[in-house]
Amino acid sequence: MRTNLLRTAAATALALLLTGCVGSASGAGSVNGAVRPESVTAASSKIATVRGSRITVYGNRGGGSRRTITSPNDYGVARVFLVERDEGEWLQVLLPIRPNGSKGWIKAADVTLAETSYRVEIDRGAFRFTVYDGDRAVRTGRVATGEAGTPTPPGRYFFTELVRPADQGGAYGAYAFGLSGFSPVLKSFAGGPGQLAIHGTNKPSAIGTRASHGCVRIGNDDITWMAKNLAIGTPVVVRG
Repeated sequence: MRTNLLRTAAATALALLLTGCVGSASGAGSVNGAVRPESVTAASSKIATVRGSRITVYGNRGGGSRRTITSPNDYGVARVFLVERDEGEWLQVLLPIRPNGSKGWIKAADVTLAETSYRVEIDRGAFRFTVYDGDRAVRTGRVATGEAGTPTPPGRYFFTELVRPADQGGAYGAYAFGLSGFSPVLKSFAGGPGQLAIHGTNKPSAIGTRASHGCVRIGNDDITWMAKNLAIGTPVVVRG
């Protein structure tokens, strides 16, 4: 069962949920859950934000097997999903659960829809990230990825929360975006579920190498730019 971080000591908040750094992090500070209004392009993605305290996810459009997911999430941020297909009354969404890439169907009436033209692409082989606004690259930089025994798994994900660590000089750097994916190796990490993240670092010399437990580390200037410009729900694609 996932730990509810809002009921734990602030000093352990990041360590309990996110994998990817050696040692513990200082606690969570402000959390940004707002979807930024962006101009819609052909490359836009839809983000579904849960209206109530829980939502039913179905195995098929119109019914089938079901599960309940609560909102807000463990950081107190309204639950969001990345929309994969919009069928009017029904939406197929990417789910923040194991196994990575899991999808389900939700009722459009149960969520509020917003759109973003941004996406993040991670090239594991080149140790590089690129942020796109539609088809235009707007920022790029170097990354550190998972070590051989704890790799960063390829796949399609989305941002689930943004955390600002209280200790800006700690292992998570200036900010940490939680991802909807999980480590394929670590079923738990420091008491949490082995959730992946993109975050800053206090060891910039490791960027450009395989250095983490599965998270993607980037420079603090880059993660700060992302925190100011990218919405919760923004799609993230890991390749290579």
